[in-house]
Amino acid sequence: MTTLTLGKAHDAVSSVLAFAREKSFAPMTVALLDARGMLKAFAAEDGVPLGRADIAIGKAHGALAMGANSRALEKRAQQQPYFIAAAALAIGGSLIPVPGGVLIQEPDGGIAGAIGVTGDTSDNDEAAAFAGLAKAGLAAHSS
Repeated sequence: MTTLTLGKAHDAVSSVLAFAREKSFAPMTVALLDARGMLKAFAAEDGVPLGRADIAIGKAHGALAMGANSRALEKRAQQQPYFIAAAALAIGGSLIPVPGGVLIQEPDGGIAGAIGVTGDTSDNDEAAAFAGLAKAGLAAHSS
């Protein structure tokens, strides 16, 4: 049984937004996907620009599809840009290789899903993702 319940997903999204407000980040968009890639919870604050939903989903989906947090994908994109471009194409284009996409880990080591956060700097997006998962009692994958 997965630790990623609908309640936990909503808690994580709310916690990301609360963290972002505490830090005075720009308006945020948060997407949380389960292990199947199904959108489980989503929120976009007032004032987010057009397209941010696709970016948040792309950060989460890319991490899930590639089995690595999006910060690791960014490093791989710098080293192997053609591979990341081809992988994005192979998975339908939903891969954003910059920090802010974080895998959610089950206690047994499996992957429960991923969260994608966008709106501020990529480093701040990632910090909000980690903080939101921790506050909701979900474990972030360390990759």
